[in-house]
Amino acid sequence: MNKNFEPKLFEKDIYERWCRKGYFTPKIDKNKNKRPFTIVIPPPNITGQLHMGHALNNTLQDIIIRYKRMDGYCTLWLPGTDHASIATELKIVEQIQKEGLTKESVGREEFLRRAYLWKEKYGGRIVEQLKRLGSSCDWTREAFTMDEKCSKAVREVFVNLYEKGLIYRGNRMTHWCPSCGTAISDAEIEYEEQATSNLWHIRYPYTDGSGYMVVATTRPETILGDTAVAVNPEDEKYKSVVGKTMNLPLTDRVIPVISDEYVEVGFGTGAVKITPAHDPNDFEVGKRHNLETVVVIDDKGFMNENAGKYCGMTREEARKAIVNDLKEAGLLEKIEPYTHNVGVCYRCHTAIEPRVCEQWYLKMEELAAPAIKVVREGKTKFIPARFEKIYFNWMENIKDWCISRQLWWGHRIPCWYCDDCGKMTVSKTDPDVCSHCGSKNIRRDEDVLDTWFSSALWPFSTLGFPDKTEDLEYFYPTSLLVTAYDIIFFWVARMIFSGIEHMGETPFPEVLIHGIVRDSQGRKMSKSLGNGVDPLVLIDEYGADALRYSLCSGVAPGSDIRYSDDKMEAARNFLNKLWNASRFVSMNLENKDVSGEWKTLTDADKWILTKLQLVTAEVRRNNDKYEIGLALAKIYDFVWSDFCDWYIELTKPVLYGQDEEKKADTLKVIRYVLGEILKLMHPFVPFITEEIWTELNYGETVMTEKYPVYEEKFVFGKEYDEFEKVKEIITKVRAIRASMNVPPTKKFSLYLGSGAENVLNEAIYIEKLANVTKVASAEEFTSKEKVCRAATSFTEILIPLGELVDFEKEKARLAKELAVVENEIKRGKGMLSNAGFMAKAPAALVEQEKEKLRKNEELKERINAQIAELL
Repeated sequence: MNKNFEPKLFEKDIYERWCRKGYFTPKIDKNKNKRPFTIVIPPPNITGQLHMGHALNNTLQDIIIRYKRMDGYCTLWLPGTDHASIATELKIVEQIQKEGLTKESVGREEFLRRAYLWKEKYGGRIVEQLKRLGSSCDWTREAFTMDEKCSKAVREVFVNLYEKGLIYRGNRMTHWCPSCGTAISDAEIEYEEQATSNLWHIRYPYTDGSGYMVVATTRPETILGDTAVAVNPEDEKYKSVVGKTMNLPLTDRVIPVISDEYVEVGFGTGAVKITPAHDPNDFEVGKRHNLETVVVIDDKGFMNENAGKYCGMTREEARKAIVNDLKEAGLLEKIEPYTHNVGVCYRCHTAIEPRVCEQWYLKMEELAAPAIKVVREGKTKFIPARFEKIYFNWMENIKDWCISRQLWWGHRIPCWYCDDCGKMTVSKTDPDVCSHCGSKNIRRDEDVLDTWFSSALWPFSTLGFPDKTEDLEYFYPTSLLVTAYDIIFFWVARMIFSGIEHMGETPFPEVLIHGIVRDSQGRKMSKSLGNGVDPLVLIDEYGADALRYSLCSGVAPGSDIRYSDDKMEAARNFLNKLWNASRFVSMNLENKDVSGEWKTLTDADKWILTKLQLVTAEVRRNNDKYEIGLALAKIYDFVWSDFCDWYIELTKPVLYGQDEEKKADTLKVIRYVLGEILKLMHPFVPFITEEIWTELNYGETVMTEKYPVYEEKFVFGKEYDEFEKVKEIITKVRAIRASMNVPPTKKFSLYLGSGAENVLNEAIYIEKLANVTKVASAEEFTSKEKVCRAATSFTEILIPLGELVDFEKEKARLAKELAVVENEIKRGKGMLSNAGFMAKAPAALVEQEKEKLRKNEELKERINAQIAELL
């Protein structure tokens, strides 16, 4: 083994060997003696680049899949990428614009040719980055949401839903992104609090000259599209004006005053402008009152011909101009600062413009009901369960899903319109003629489907649906979904209702929700804050294992984690510790025959073997519950403390001794324990464990080894308990050295009181690790010399003070310690004699203070006794 731990020297070669050997590709067990365990990767966008969120998500999946693979399951971790309609289209448009061209000028066919070329060149970038992380996906089954297999599934599903009457085309109020130039669904809107906005109070004059009504709005630019002003029918203030007409400010139009329960009495001025073309609530009011729909903002976010002199302005420009004209006309009552939430596109963060247009919709009520039921009944469980509330809240209030997008990159809607009979043909294959009249004058719908429509089919489209493939039969339903909480409604909910509808059962029984990676201050990582961290840079500097370890250290289901450079350093230090321990084992094994079983075990061997079984049971229990952070913490404590700091040191008296038989047995034990450690750790840090495994000639790969299990035959309860006492004595002696500033090299005698009879049999370990000259029974200490006494949980330790310390310094130290304890006693007595405290404090707190006082008084007695011995 190399002297230094340098992951750059082996990570790339190891990953290539894993792929070459086909370790990630499962072989279907037709007899089903092996249970399948399947995870489908949340497909990253082909425009994406590995970020810390990807790194966390994929590390968690890889840990679970590697654990299940070693635990005897037929594991499939199915990878793939998403075509990302909007994001990819923007990339191609940018590329075209650099050539001085437009999307429209190159045409759809050329645009798609360029898009596929771009995908071939850049689309696999994130896949290669996932490989650097160590992701053990089955790359032979890699999918793409627009590959032939997935496209066939999309066609099948769309047509089936259409024929069931669940997909329809309608003219409805739609959320529109002017920047992306497409409709988006409710789930694709984010709400940003904007404190820079205002509430403009505008006078609407009655046409009869009897005065005006004041109406407040946050969007003055939409005044030009108003077709009414509404008041509540129960509002006494306005009952007399319902039915009157008004002159719409800055126009020559006249609009009515109507009454509608939508208006809230007492909110604002009590009167609401109704703009059916540009507000979803106003649209519904307009339908109830048969109001005209006047569109004044076009699909690019510019004022149109209905906006009069403001035509051609952006929404923002029109707002300024209109407010200024209202002021000049004496129609602006007042302006109030106003903070409110504004809906923006989740992709480009442009303010959404609600507009009425024809789109394709999926009816959700019928699909949502069984999807709600499977979670209610526990057939699909969220981990942690609290995230079910988010799921239920969205599913129980779900609206029909707008599934069409005005883009070219994506799954084109399989609908053809006949120019002769005017009817539609929806088909799973491209038709040559109209299915209704036989005309060849047919043209295909220009729109594509929402990216999430194809992603919703991911757990079964990737396995071959609608064909009845071997993969689909064996691996569906999948076993687990691992995802962040921010796409529960985007993706998780849609996969559940899609799986039930098209496969007849939920796509996964468990959904493991993780949080997001924040910076060391707890802030969300973002470009604007400049606090993002590139995982690939960290891999270059520290290695993939260190990144994986730092991300999973302390991680808990559903909770956010914080990244810091300190965590990366700690991870590297831990891996370096393992590397050095392995080098120690390797050097001692050199030219040694350690084949066969061990014949005898020392008590130290029995202690580590027992400890190994205990930690194995705990790690397995945590792994099975997806408590990755807890499992890693158990492994860390065992490897760093028990194995490296204790057991390796405990073996040295034997390994450096003359008894060759004992030495051989100890080498067999230490090699066995290290091998089990490598297996326990492999899912978490696969590269270093594989490198050590092959360097020490354990076998071809650790990946296919059986994950450790608790073995009763290696549990030695009595010896374990006794050796824990040995550790306690050594720890206590080291603490005495530290507190009394005794140099590590200084040796002294150690005497043990009653209760330590069995421990005396392990004197060799105490002498070595505590660096004492001898260990004997306290009965053998007959000298009148003063001693330093210390208590353990089972005995008393005596050390001749003359061998240990300077008497005067020790008296000063004890006096200082006594003063601290006396202050605590005084504080405790004061608290317990305080009538107010005793009357108001909870009983448990009172008992806690009493117990503290009791222990401090006992400690005071012990310190006084120690001081007395020095006098």
